[in-house]
Amino acid sequence: MKSKRLEHFTVSFFSIFLGLGGFSLLMQKAENLMRFPFAVSNYLFGFTVFLYVLVLILFLVRMYKFPKAVNKEYHHPIKVNFFATISIAPVIFSIFLIDLMPATSKYLLIAGSSLHLFFTLSVISAWTKKNSFLREHLNPAWFIPIVGNILIPVAGTAHFHKDISWFFFSIGIIYWIILYTIIQNRIIFHKILPEKLRPTLFIFIAPPAIGFIAYVKLTGNVDSFARILYFFSLFLFIKLIFQLKLLLKLKFYLSWWAFSFPLAALGLASSLMFHKTEIYGYKYFVYYLLSVLTIVILILSYKTIAAAVRHELCVSEEE
Repeated sequence: MKSKRLEHFTVSFFSIFLGLGGFSLLMQKAENLMRFPFAVSNYLFGFTVFLYVLVLILFLVRMYKFPKAVNKEYHHPIKVNFFATISIAPVIFSIFLIDLMPATSKYLLIAGSSLHLFFTLSVISAWTKKNSFLREHLNPAWFIPIVGNILIPVAGTAHFHKDISWFFFSIGIIYWIILYTIIQNRIIFHKILPEKLRPTLFIFIAPPAIGFIAYVKLTGNVDSFARILYFFSLFLFIKLIFQLKLLLKLKFYLSWWAFSFPLAALGLASSLMFHKTEIYGYKYFVYYLLSVLTIVILILSYKTIAAAVRHELCVSEEE
């Protein structure tokens, strides 16, 4: 990669692995539901991990060669949120490997959750120390470092003491409620989100869906609160489907990958709902979401590769 391209190798690239990792997880669940004779998900997962390591190496090289550029991103009121995708990816990998490689799963979770706690504390501290945050900076990407904590108990219940999982769940669920309220206020009463950030509206789906999974893992039951989380996520999905036509008219940005992980999250929540209730409607909904997500991943992959070939990625915002 040329030096100029490397300098602008944005941290947003790591958001791709939330989508690919979520896709691998949903495929793994669907294979169990449909009793596939072979595991496509293992190949998807292996490819995802390979790409993650490659991108991580490139980003570390960028940190070494262009520390000012990375520091500028880390102190940007919007871009800083995407640093948490670096730590969320290992947590997703840990969930995938719970049954396949328990020891590796545990080490990945320890590394991912420790790094994610650092990003969480760093972001929250920045909110109280800086006066550079403006209303226009608020967008659903702010959920990433905070609500990523909800994902940790999904694997944490298998590897950590339950209180540690409750610790992370509590951080995520409380701050999700707070952020949801203030971000909705910004969307409803103030200027429309910039075109580049509009795909992040799909992120709204993920917190209650993952919250449902984590809560059921922690309690073992699908009680009233669990159902509230699941059905609120389902409502947000339906609401955004009505806006999809407008979103698809947007120019391609890496933020388009925000379409992917929330769909996977709702699919995973529906799979767990089926296992707990044995209502077949949830099972068929998993198949539907997997089909949609497969198409979405193919489109996003094609557009990302095409944009890279046209040298539209890894450029300064002034170019």
